[in-house]
Amino acid sequence: MQAINIRYQLYLHWPKIGFLVIGLMLCQFKVQAQARFNEISKAGQDEKLISYGFFLAGHNNYYQLKYSDAFVDPNSGIGTNIESIVPVFTPGFSLGFLAIFRFHDQVNLMFTPKIGFYEFKTDINFFDNAPSSNNDISFNRRTETVVSEVTMVEFPLLFKYKAQRFNNSRMFFTAGGSAMFRTKDQEEADIDFIVTTGRDFTVDLGIGFDMYFRYFKFSPEIRFSHGLNNIYRPETTDARIRDVISELRRKSITLYLHFQ
Repeated sequence: MQAINIRYQLYLHWPKIGFLVIGLMLCQFKVQAQARFNEISKAGQDEKLISYGFFLAGHNNYYQLKYSDAFVDPNSGIGTNIESIVPVFTPGFSLGFLAIFRFHDQVNLMFTPKIGFYEFKTDINFFDNAPSSNNDISFNRRTETVVSEVTMVEFPLLFKYKAQRFNNSRMFFTAGGSAMFRTKDQEEADIDFIVTTGRDFTVDLGIGFDMYFRYFKFSPEIRFSHGLNNIYRPETTDARIRDVISELRRKSITLYLHFQ
């Protein structure tokens, strides 16, 4: 009877025993995983006053365009055969080096000189007047795409604020500015359809993560840049659109992959 009672008791409590065993196994697995996850990597040289690295970056950029007052005024007669000028997001890439000066564990100063390869694409929509069969004037729309290729040498200087490190990762924010200089001279640039000047300054804001590995630190970052200068050069721009535009400013969104 006692043996039967034992089997009966086990049968009644078997679900509880099973859940207890599974719970213990999960706890053990969690502890082991936590131990491995919490192994703090020393890579990245965060404790050094000055540290170095390099980065690769891919960007999408375009011109922020402002029409002239004469084009907006229907009585001015400026650009009557132009419907619109539409800058298009165009991809490019850049590469460079980074030097980081440590003020504090959470506050750094970053200097990241780089070479950027840009392509600025713009769609110009024209109206073509053509006589129809009943001698009325009809308007046919056509689009002409112009492309300007530019290589820039850039000198960004940014402050980097980092959150408290959690295991092998931490979030950060960047803010600062950059000076940009075009490699080709102005005479060569003046043959473009839309002509710009060769110098600009930008305001930059970014967000990313520091990820610590055994031998290095990997830091992906998304950064937004806004040009401060009006880079439009009307005197050498194509006469068909010269008086249609009043301002051009560079804007870009960049994905940086930092290795340190």
